[in-house]
Amino acid sequence: MYAFTLIFLAALGLSLTVRLWLAQRHINHVQDHRAQVPAAFSGRMPLSAHQKAADYTTAKTRFGMVNAGLEAILLLIWTLGGGLNLIDQAWRSLGFGSLTTGVGVFLSVLFITSVIELPASIYRTFVLENHFGFNRTTSGTFVGDLAKNATLLLIIGTPLILVVLWLMESQGVLWWLYVWAVWTAFGLFMTWAYPTLIAPLFNSFSPLQNEDLRARIQHLLQRCGFQSKGVYVMDGSRRSAHGNAYFTGFGRNKRIVFFDTLMDTLNPAEIESVLAHELGHFKRNHVKKRLLFMAVYSLVALYLLAWLMQQPWFYNALGVAEPSAHMALLLFMLVGPVFGFFLRPLMAWWSRQQEFEADGFAAEQSDPRNLITALVSLYKENASTLTPDPLHSAVYDSHPPAAIRITRLSELSNSSA
Repeated sequence: MYAFTLIFLAALGLSLTVRLWLAQRHINHVQDHRAQVPAAFSGRMPLSAHQKAADYTTAKTRFGMVNAGLEAILLLIWTLGGGLNLIDQAWRSLGFGSLTTGVGVFLSVLFITSVIELPASIYRTFVLENHFGFNRTTSGTFVGDLAKNATLLLIIGTPLILVVLWLMESQGVLWWLYVWAVWTAFGLFMTWAYPTLIAPLFNSFSPLQNEDLRARIQHLLQRCGFQSKGVYVMDGSRRSAHGNAYFTGFGRNKRIVFFDTLMDTLNPAEIESVLAHELGHFKRNHVKKRLLFMAVYSLVALYLLAWLMQQPWFYNALGVAEPSAHMALLLFMLVGPVFGFFLRPLMAWWSRQQEFEADGFAAEQSDPRNLITALVSLYKENASTLTPDPLHSAVYDSHPPAAIRITRLSELSNSSA
């Protein structure tokens, strides 16, 4: 047995064990605090809503535990079980060129994976989400989304895979640098194009009609020196009762989008405060920092892949008989997240610090009490737990725990009073 096989199995076993242990801690902690609303939310959150959030969180976490186990089994089947090698040999037997074979293997793996994961997606949407009253997706919409995603994969993903594999095979030892340039440019283009080319395929977007809210938003944007292509309301209720708001786009092609469910939940002052928080991410350069980090991270990852691609043991230790560019890339994409899991606490910590900074900016641009009431409403409507396990939160959560976030905002409110 190859040494890297043992390293891979150890990393997979350790990451899965940690994930299941953290999930069980999270369930136990949420259920232990189910009987009483936390002090920071006393008088703001009904006990019934708090208990619904606890039960919803428990159900999602248990489902995640099952999913984690199935994902680990599937990964072992693809690698040491010979799944990837079987598909690779089948395509090689057809006698196509290396690029056609590589693209064929890639699309086959993606298709099979999607089929295997389909029951979990159906359960999540039509059983779990439906049980707690969040699902509004019809079977027709669900099937339509599958078809649209598959079409986009063929139209956009296939040429990208083809270009990447061609660069890996034809551009010598510096191929990773060229792939990085293509990948970075593609990511920026998709960020720019998403609002007008991709998102409308799945949802309808209409200009914001509320005059009071539109005036508030325009005044806020002027104060912050932020330019946008427009403020839109999205028919999020077509699929889910969850509410949200987000920025999308890049450069001058930025849009502000509110879910229609959010519009039904919050008043204009609260929506303004939520928008001020999102603006904080731009004004504190969080978006640029994340883009820069991802550029550096992908560059390092591709450099590592370029080295691994030349090592016969990398393929053999993971169940692949014949080295190739497409198998190196597939193995790296499948196995990489196993080792990347151990970076999650650092990334979650960084994200939470940025959320605190965005909250601070929002408190400067709007009344922090409005952001507090907005967050409480969103926690309630989205059934977000108020009592996450601290260790689970430290590893996974991109946002600070609810009680800590509300306490900090209350301190900012008192200091500005």
